[in-house]
Amino acid sequence: QVQLVESGGGTVQAGGSLRVSCAASGRTFSSYAMGWFRQAPGKEREFVAGISRSGYTYSPDSVKGRFTASRDNAKNTVYLQMNNLKPEDTAVYYCAARYNNIWASSALMYDYWGQGTQVTVSS
Repeated sequence: QVQLVESGGGTVQAGGSLRVSCAASGRTFSSYAMGWFRQAPGKEREFVAGISRSGYTYSPDSVKGRFTASRDNAKNTVYLQMNNLKPEDTAVYYCAARYNNIWASSALMYDYWGQGTQVTVSS
């Protein structure tokens, strides 16, 4: 069982940066690949970054160059660094854990989810 708690959301102006965190419970955090997703009102949940057990990261083209995941296994924490934020990045951001070496872009492939943290980008 893994419990995930996101933090660090808030309101930022367009062009600014924000880092959100996801703290995991349990001693097996390093056994999980992690993903970051977001969901805006009326839209489907969207994959925005993933990080493997070993720290290999990936971001889809929609946010590539702006969003980067990282992890600190000693702190049982995964991060999402977001730069050059745009109003269309406004959403609730979720972290998710998958008992696997590598991330997945489908939300269905994850075993555990956090409660989400709101990120609002003002123009």
